[in-house]
Amino acid sequence: MHAPNPLCLPALQIRGLTKAFGGHPAVDGLDLTVPAGQIYALLGHNGAGKTTTLRMVTGLARPDAGQISLFGIDVLAEPIAAKQITAWLPDEPLLYDKLTPAEYLAFIAGLWRVPPADAQPRAAALLQQLGLWDKRDIRCEGFSRGMKQKLALAGALIHEPRLLILDEPLTGLDAAAARLVKDLLLARVAAGATVIMTTHILEVAERMAQRIGIIRSGRLVAEGSMAELAVGRAAGTTLEDVFLELAAA
Repeated sequence: MHAPNPLCLPALQIRGLTKAFGGHPAVDGLDLTVPAGQIYALLGHNGAGKTTTLRMVTGLARPDAGQISLFGIDVLAEPIAAKQITAWLPDEPLLYDKLTPAEYLAFIAGLWRVPPADAQPRAAALLQQLGLWDKRDIRCEGFSRGMKQKLALAGALIHEPRLLILDEPLTGLDAAAARLVKDLLLARVAAGATVIMTTHILEVAERMAQRIGIIRSGRLVAEGSMAELAVGRAAGTTLEDVFLELAAA
């Protein structure tokens, strides 16, 4: 029997994922498949289970039950292998304020064991793409929330992960910075990476994501492209219309 072609494997596959806190299910038997090479938006109201799900996918929380695989790698059985191909960017990025952007990216690259000969040009390119090149030698302690968010994204990308998981990546960004981040993510997907993101900015999900999942009470209640989600609904239906109908139903 031939081994499965890794290029054909889904970026993320979840089966029966369950996590409860104090007897209350935050994620309730969730099944989810994210194809490789796409932007996938996971949407839901606060408390719907989005962040808990992503924390389990990234190995930051352990499920009570269920299976998670990334490109065929079992996250629970092979956590190191799974982390090596993944990057996680939380909605509250943590930086070392006494480091400059150049120093921070060199430090993160070292943690991932990226050779300096590769890390330095990658860091320079990311800082330029995200509009931080002129700040590369200034300590992060005086940076705005948006600047810190962009630098954290650069740190998440320095080891060139196959799967990038972002929790509210546009929070705190002005319109110009948000455009830089969106362009960078689209370029990464065009180069073969996969992005899973949560966002409360539904217009961003509608414009950027190839597939959208709506989660309610820890369960997936709808999934598909925007065109698929609009099937059977009035002409001109927007993602906001679908979301408000399903997320609070």
